[in-house]
Amino acid sequence: MVHSSSRRMRRLALSFGAAVFGFSLMLAAPLSQAQKAADGAAQARVRAAMEQLTGGRTKVDEVRATPVAGLYEVRVGTRLLYVDGQGKYMFLDGDLIELQSQRNLTQERVEELQTIDFGVLPLDLAIKQVNGNGKRVVAVFEDANCGYCKRLRADLVKLDDLTIYTFPLAFLAADSETKARKALCAADPARAWNDLLLSNRVPDNPGTCDTPLKDVQALAQKLGITGTPVVFFSNGRRLTGYAPPEHFGKLLAAHSKG
Repeated sequence: MVHSSSRRMRRLALSFGAAVFGFSLMLAAPLSQAQKAADGAAQARVRAAMEQLTGGRTKVDEVRATPVAGLYEVRVGTRLLYVDGQGKYMFLDGDLIELQSQRNLTQERVEELQTIDFGVLPLDLAIKQVNGNGKRVVAVFEDANCGYCKRLRADLVKLDDLTIYTFPLAFLAADSETKARKALCAADPARAWNDLLLSNRVPDNPGTCDTPLKDVQALAQKLGITGTPVVFFSNGRRLTGYAPPEHFGKLLAAHSKG
């Protein structure tokens, strides 16, 4: 059995080597006039698409073919981008971008995969705050020492008709847990959490009451949350990080049920 397996491995290695050799010959083979013309036209389309994308502000230093059929390397200084020969799609830092709409197709797919069933969130572990009629709903994971969480909180409290379920996390600094505990143990946890993030006002209590911090931490791990802030909209879509008010408002409208 050992000798038979070794022979199969040698045959596989020889076959693979022959395939690689054949591929290298294909790359080395000179292009026909028709192929050169097609390649030149593709490079021109790629260059034009990149210039249109940046409004001519970015100089494309070089466009050249890659070993992958139909994919071209675009060099801007020392940075490399990869664009298809039709000038429609681009790989940017590993993400696939649709050039005309500037949609990040990779990010959209990741967000789709990260979508949850909002109804399964244990909202009883969260701090609840209702603005106006509260018909729009979000769940937010925040750390009291997170700078972007503070910016997000300042935006959230200004929004009308919004229910905010806040899941306090404690992992950014040594006193994150102390601050979270004191807010959760306050007579009005929602107000205390707002004061903590917006004014850095730590509640004056020992913070020794029972809190759901460990359960929230376990929930965050289950959801793959490794940083803050993280927002879940009512349709289950996730926003990781801070979004400026105008962009956040569009996301809230797009991902709110009803």
